[in-house]
Amino acid sequence: MPASSARPRTPRKAARSLAGRNGDLSAPPRSNIELVVITGMSGSGKASVLKAFEDLGYYCVDNLPVELMPRFAELIKQSPEITRAALVVDVREGQKLERLPQELQQLKEALKTTVIFLEASDDVLLRRFSETRRPHPLSGRSDPVRVALRAERKRLGRLRDVADIRIDTSKFNVHELRAYVISRFQREQRSEKNILVSCVSFGYKNGVPPDSDLVFDVRFLPNPHFVPEFRPLTGKHPKVAKYILSFPQSREFISRISEMLIYLLPHYVREGKSYLTIAFGCTGGQHRSVMIAEEVQKRLRDAGYNVKITHRDSGHIAAGKSATTA
Repeated sequence: MPASSARPRTPRKAARSLAGRNGDLSAPPRSNIELVVITGMSGSGKASVLKAFEDLGYYCVDNLPVELMPRFAELIKQSPEITRAALVVDVREGQKLERLPQELQQLKEALKTTVIFLEASDDVLLRRFSETRRPHPLSGRSDPVRVALRAERKRLGRLRDVADIRIDTSKFNVHELRAYVISRFQREQRSEKNILVSCVSFGYKNGVPPDSDLVFDVRFLPNPHFVPEFRPLTGKHPKVAKYILSFPQSREFISRISEMLIYLLPHYVREGKSYLTIAFGCTGGQHRSVMIAEEVQKRLRDAGYNVKITHRDSGHIAAGKSATTA
């Protein structure tokens, strides 16, 4: 997700527009303005995050020069229609970036400022640069991207230390990152619900999903595979779900797991976790794990959490492949 350096509205145009509307920069400052400063590694998703803030109604500027930050803050303080703003400052600033921690401290004294630092693993960043075929801002003609990433991490070390929020985007795609930002920064969202939960069903015969945080083995439940009429169906089918739920251990497991997760999630949020993958596995990933994942995600949604669900292996049936066990 390399950040784009081009936005429809450039910093200078934004400054002229704000000044033209208000003109008088001596008006008393307003204390209710929220400013979000987005920075971090190239390819970590800064452009996607800025777009999410734009969708939330923030006034957004990309690639604002460090020397214009005080002026930008002064301008938005004099603009009654702007109550929330977000901007991106990153390694494209070159040596001027060294002044950014100092500028951020001054911003925090004048506005309610939150600094977000985005990062991802080198392997993920390398893959993203390979997919987009965009050059890294610090890479020369012969320098490999991995060397540029190492130099960038070193240069951004101080910024990472002073950030209020650090987000590792390694597990996010563009849509998931947007959903997480919107979930976390919507004004009405309760702070303890600021986590994106992913419920995944899978079959052990195809391996455990490598990005799982919590894994639950549901192979102890009665297997619908051995009921001939259920064999071509998945756990999403009402008949299969009704069959599995007819056993008391299924209902008790769903209830206990859901209660445990609803207890755990606020604690994960307080520890700074922004994304949690919960995997449910049965033999083939067709029946039991699918149904359990569906039921748990319903309860988490009812509790107010942002949940997405993925059935990794149940597509084998839809694709016409035979499943040996479920």
